[in-house]
Amino acid sequence: MQGEKSFGIDNSAIERISSELLEIHNDGIEIGIVVGGGNFFRGASNQEMLRFSADDIGMLATVQNSIALADKFREMNSIATIFTSRKIAEIGVVFNAEKAISEIESEAILIFAGGTGNPFFTTDTAAILRALEINADIVIKGTKVDGIYDKDPVKYSDANLIKRISFDDYISKNLKVMDLTAISLAKEFHLPIKVFNIKNSGSIKKAICEENFGSIIS
Repeated sequence: MQGEKSFGIDNSAIERISSELLEIHNDGIEIGIVVGGGNFFRGASNQEMLRFSADDIGMLATVQNSIALADKFREMNSIATIFTSRKIAEIGVVFNAEKAISEIESEAILIFAGGTGNPFFTTDTAAILRALEINADIVIKGTKVDGIYDKDPVKYSDANLIKRISFDDYISKNLKVMDLTAISLAKEFHLPIKVFNIKNSGSIKKAICEENFGSIIS
């Protein structure tokens, strides 16, 4: 959501992402969005703060992003429901799987904020958890690179793109696109994950509609 800015929200970026998601939703795809908060705060960058305090700030950052995203959907005359992992008055509904499924069946776009609600768990794990709770078919993870590489393509020019990889191979290679807690949970419940570059225009629809776009973990 920070787009070309160094932090915060870039309106042009959030407008593009919202428009792409809304186009897919209007085609009949049910969508739940797990929002990160790195554009406001990255706990790992503050070495003097206790980890659980940093994670609390990070979770609040995801709530800020969820408000901005929901507001953009409403601006586009679409219904978006925010579910939070903790009680935050007036902002959203505390997550309940039955309520979330009812909302998505009523054609609302779901936005999940606050991660899992617990410290030490990443947004990746929150995404897998919420996907399982609403019976999602697939998780798509937007990143800044084209998929899964055998090493960091930003640092290494000879990094190789991996189009398909099993959960076991991902774990054994100790790849870093998603944390191993999230991967292990997805593996246990056979939930496929697609990784793609969200920074390119039209990439969200391609990730959903084109089988060979991005990388698949399954």
